[in-house]
Amino acid sequence: MSRIAGRFTRVEPRRRARKLVLGLLSDLPRKNCWTIAEWAGDRTPDGMQHLLGRAKWDADQVRDEVGDYVVEHLHDDEAVLVVDETGDVKKGTGTVGVQRQYTGTAGRTENAQVAVYLVYAGRRGHAAVDRELYVPRSWTSDPDRCRDAGLDQDTAFATKPELATRMVARFQDAGHQATWVAGDEVYGGNPRLRTALEERGTGYVLAVACSHEVTAGAGRFRADTLAKKVPKRAWQKLSAGAGAKGHRFYDWAVIDLADPRPGSRQLLIRRNRSTGELAYYRCHSRAPVPLTVLVRVAGSRWRVEEFFQSGKGLAALDEHQVRRYASWSRWVTLAMLAHAFLAVVRADEHTRPAPDALIPLTCKEIQRLFITLVVRPVHDTAHRLGWSDWRRRHQARSQAGHYRRQATQA
Repeated sequence: MSRIAGRFTRVEPRRRARKLVLGLLSDLPRKNCWTIAEWAGDRTPDGMQHLLGRAKWDADQVRDEVGDYVVEHLHDDEAVLVVDETGDVKKGTGTVGVQRQYTGTAGRTENAQVAVYLVYAGRRGHAAVDRELYVPRSWTSDPDRCRDAGLDQDTAFATKPELATRMVARFQDAGHQATWVAGDEVYGGNPRLRTALEERGTGYVLAVACSHEVTAGAGRFRADTLAKKVPKRAWQKLSAGAGAKGHRFYDWAVIDLADPRPGSRQLLIRRNRSTGELAYYRCHSRAPVPLTVLVRVAGSRWRVEEFFQSGKGLAALDEHQVRRYASWSRWVTLAMLAHAFLAVVRADEHTRPAPDALIPLTCKEIQRLFITLVVRPVHDTAHRLGWSDWRRRHQARSQAGHYRRQATQA
């Protein structure tokens, strides 16, 4: 918390931010301004709501501090930046950026808010270093709606690959180094993103669809057509990384692509050893690299999925109940900080040998021990009863307001 202290001009919001981050790390079954304020010892949620909505502090400056913190403690010369989006299912139409759109969280089209994240993945661990809210055209074409949600009236539409390009550039312009970028088909199929990375000298291993066309020495082919021409001897069994149940082995093959521009370009093909299912990746690097390197980068993409799982499960990344952009950006930035704290402690713990018959500490176990042994919030009966009264009073006002509105509409 001392790293971000200078980003607050007043002591009150700085202390409140510390309480909120601790609340995000707590073992509360549900985390929002109400539950965290009660857990933190506040008498009402007003302070937490003020911190997110009206207090003067810049969430982007705190985001930059989070990135510096992650790179400093998880530094890896061969780190991979992984881009991906995640959706949070919402009700109504007032939450900034919400519309009916596909989200992998639900596995279908839902009324949802979608954000793109940039995750720094190294050998010591991984954590998010940036975020961008995806604002659909239905919003950017309505300046009044943008203004009501705290967005600039001239907010321009940006695709998810454009948001990813913006975040990678921001990360590198801050002086951080990352040799590789990985992402799924949404990003691999975008030529502008690939070109922007190549111009920066950044390598990438980006997934593409089976219908994606590439140019090899014998001509232009669909990726799946080119894969059929790979001889049996060209396939190699390699691990895409260690998982919870052991190494994730696949068969891999690589085909050099024809391109007059500087650099090395390949089509990487992954084959599931059980089902035979194929996956395809466009690859670029300044100079030729071994197949094992491309496989390592491709396997790093799962780190972003793990971040979404632990960021939501341990740091309430998706539990924000806010409508305006400023409140959203502040909540998710502090949630990123909370998760980064767990990732850094985990990395430090893994430098020590674990006792016999024990696995190294996980982020979940670190969270449990930290809250139980270090924070240990204890509140007396008067505090609990006071919050019960506050909730019932608030609900009474809300109920009366609904009845009055119903009466005027009758």
